[in-house]
Amino acid sequence: MGMFKRSNKADSAGRAGEGADLSVLLLQGEDMIEQVGRAHMSWGLGSADRWDLDQTTGIITWTFPDKTATASAQILGSFAPRAGSWLWAWANQSLLAHMSRDSRSFCDWAEANGHPGLAQPKIDADEQTASTLAALAFRITGATGYYRGPGGNSSYVIITFGPVTLTSADGSVSTFNINVGQRLAGAPVPGRTLELVRPVARTIPDDLTAGDDQ
Repeated sequence: MGMFKRSNKADSAGRAGEGADLSVLLLQGEDMIEQVGRAHMSWGLGSADRWDLDQTTGIITWTFPDKTATASAQILGSFAPRAGSWLWAWANQSLLAHMSRDSRSFCDWAEANGHPGLAQPKIDADEQTASTLAALAFRITGATGYYRGPGGNSSYVIITFGPVTLTSADGSVSTFNINVGQRLAGAPVPGRTLELVRPVARTIPDDLTAGDDQ
């Protein structure tokens, strides 16, 4: 284990392309997860009676006593604490291919930008490493919703989602959407701007950055 070198370039916080600093992207991903999580709590994320994911339609549903919330979803990966491993969704044969497009997109980015250790189908991981992988993937894919779906034996699956449709018991419908004003590959994304970077050092295990020349 060791410290992944951080870039001193002033524009590193806004880059997600070749040479982007993983520690900065990690900070951004963690901040994005925290902030969109707080925003989605306004409609009840984290307090539903149950949740279901239909792979055929790609729709995740949260059920409440007075409403349902639905959104288009992607699966990033899953963490199995007993096995001590993280499995990217694209490598999970139990998932339909269209459910893992973002997972594949992140791993393609990692390979293209000199981080092959991040793109291995299955990675030895503790919970901190799993959280690191999920945060990096969340940042690179530009998702606007994050959900940790509990599984058996303390395992969990990381699901990202888009705009949420809220259907009340009386039939009224509304939409909850977050537009994150972030920069991906140097291109601005219009919408509500979220603060992405905190002035706090973070470490990334060397075995996840194998092949880096930084």
